[in-house]
Amino acid sequence: MPKEIFGPNFSFLPHREILTFEEIARLTRIFVGLGVEKVRLTGGEPLVRRDVEGLIAQLAAIEGVRDLTLTTNGSLLRKKAEALAHAGLRRITVSLDSLDDAVFRAMNDVDFPVARVLDGIEAAREAGLWPIKINMVVKRGVNDAAVVEMARHFRGTGIILRYIEFMDVGNTNDWRMDEVVPAAEIVRRIHEVFPLEPYDPNYRGEVAQRYRYVDGGGEIGVISSVTQPFCRDCTRMRLSAEGRLYTCLFASTGRDLKAPLREGASDEALEERIAGIWRVRDDRYSELRTRATSRAPKVEMSHIGG
Repeated sequence: MPKEIFGPNFSFLPHREILTFEEIARLTRIFVGLGVEKVRLTGGEPLVRRDVEGLIAQLAAIEGVRDLTLTTNGSLLRKKAEALAHAGLRRITVSLDSLDDAVFRAMNDVDFPVARVLDGIEAAREAGLWPIKINMVVKRGVNDAAVVEMARHFRGTGIILRYIEFMDVGNTNDWRMDEVVPAAEIVRRIHEVFPLEPYDPNYRGEVAQRYRYVDGGGEIGVISSVTQPFCRDCTRMRLSAEGRLYTCLFASTGRDLKAPLREGASDEALEERIAGIWRVRDDRYSELRTRATSRAPKVEMSHIGG
């Protein structure tokens, strides 16, 4: 979370204003009843939530949750990995934009080294959180020179590296189109060193285009929401910590679920509210993106995750 905004004097929401684990689990059961099969905990950094293992245990116990995963910066994985796996977490995604400490710290505004992240990844492997995916946001002139280096580092390990085009999520990351490295360029750079071939998607709506190394060294993915939008196949919605439902990563507002939840709404009423929001969604931000829309107010990724 940006330190210039969320500094030591920032006034965070009182704990009572965020959803309890039981409220999150109840809403998840309702989502599953509407057809949701995959649940991801994200952030901000989800591992700083006290007793997050307890939430994972509640979610893992919900019949119909086929895939339960979590995205983390890896800083607490060595400490938490075994407990997460024991609670029922299936797999994990780690954000890692560079193997170089200076670049990593600059891009992520953190005060811990890459070595801690790599050790956390190893801890996740040891705990059986598998497969592990690595997310690398690629920004021209900052870390794009390391695209092939990252591929070389994770090739042959079974870990799936995914390259993400630099996106104009929120309004605090100083996004510029000329800093976007197109997915096609990323694939071309890697292919010139380690030949690639296209790989079929795992399911409809998968956000990453998959490629595998011709020599059998594993696979990579590229997420190209800037240059090759996939709005029409998007099947994701996001529930924020304070109980607002967002139907797009680039949304400016969310719809309140906490108020009806705490006012005694039945499961059926909540289900109808969620379904009603989904039925009328018309999010097409990535398809419509222009210089003007990129400056429109949007929710920050640290608020609703990737």
